[in-house]
Amino acid sequence: MGFQILKNGFARFFSKSSSDQKLQKMLKSLSEKLGHSFTDEVILRQALKHRSYLTYTGELRIESNERLELLGDSVLGLVVTDFLFRTFPNEEEGTLTNFKSLLVNRRHLAKVARRFGLGKFLLMNDAEDRSGGRKRESILADSMEAIIGAIYFDGGLTAARKFIKSNITSHLENLLAEGQILNYKSILLEHCQSANGDGPRYCVEKEDGPDHEKIFSVSAIVDNQKIGFGAGPSKKIAEQNAAKQALIHLSLM
Repeated sequence: MGFQILKNGFARFFSKSSSDQKLQKMLKSLSEKLGHSFTDEVILRQALKHRSYLTYTGELRIESNERLELLGDSVLGLVVTDFLFRTFPNEEEGTLTNFKSLLVNRRHLAKVARRFGLGKFLLMNDAEDRSGGRKRESILADSMEAIIGAIYFDGGLTAARKFIKSNITSHLENLLAEGQILNYKSILLEHCQSANGDGPRYCVEKEDGPDHEKIFSVSAIVDNQKIGFGAGPSKKIAEQNAAKQALIHLSLM
């Protein structure tokens, strides 16, 4: 009897040790993918902990990733709004709000999460796993916010801003190209063609800032007159903003 108890004890010890090693390896792999070396990996582990996992650990609800999700949501909102405010100094609040919604909505955050393969790293119980929890858009988006919260908690606003810039705000141009907001350039082109006018043409007036944070200033030219100006982190976005200002000048908006 004593030998059997000892044997079972060793089995549990080695099983737990193997599980811990697997988790450490998983955390290290994810940390490398995220591009942030965590000072405290405990916070990264919590960011991955779906509330269903607590049925295994017996922990309280506050040990899930939901608190970090709340923190990450606030940090993401601040960094994205600051980015838009500085990048588009001539845009109204409504336009900035539309841009922000493109960047922080559930669909986009889930897409970012999928690029990291975040689903396979999440800690959840078997029932949630079997029901497709690792691929569910809402869980992926919430977990992405929790990851941002963890990076902020571990490395501060500078680390969070770096991550958000590299993985979220840098995709604004692609979202605009997908036609998820009004295409001002197309509207202006249609107007010029219907009016048999010359243009529109776009001219880069200047480029400010270092290569990795360049801001382009562009003018929209119709009938040899500069009637719209716009700025943005890429020529395409700057041209869209210039086209919008041209439409306003022509009383088409």
